[in-house]
Amino acid sequence: MSMDIKQIQDLIKFVAKSGVNEVSIEEENFKITIKTNQAPTYVTATVPATPQQQPVSVMPAPVETPQPAAPKTEDTSNYVTIKSPMIGTFYRSPSPDKPVFVNVGDEITAGKVVCIVEAMKLFNEIESEVSGRIVKILVDDAQPVEYDQPLFLVEPK
Repeated sequence: MSMDIKQIQDLIKFVAKSGVNEVSIEEENFKITIKTNQAPTYVTATVPATPQQQPVSVMPAPVETPQPAAPKTEDTSNYVTIKSPMIGTFYRSPSPDKPVFVNVGDEITAGKVVCIVEAMKLFNEIESEVSGRIVKILVDDAQPVEYDQPLFLVEPK
């Protein structure tokens, strides 16, 4: 089996559209490998040299991949972070039919319960250590949390 340039180009297009990362075809006297990785596609093909044929090496132009926009980062240096004191499950309210402890924009005082973290069937009330205004809630309700994981951002008074 041997391929001409047109067949190799068709194969490159097919591989690029299929979303496969690598394709290799190897025969007795012919080998071609096409690799993709959302980066430039390089194709190498080696055909044994005969009087009519020469080794073929094809390097198509790199495909431009758009760079994702840098995520906007908020300046949180002037906020106080309330962190989880334990591993468990985060809950914003004492039970599903009760209102949440705090919402974004709520004013809190030191000692106010802001959430519950359930650990081993024990429901632990987490109290704020700072007075201020809730700026951001960093965890979704009923999600697992790790020790020292940020839960809330508070703008101190």
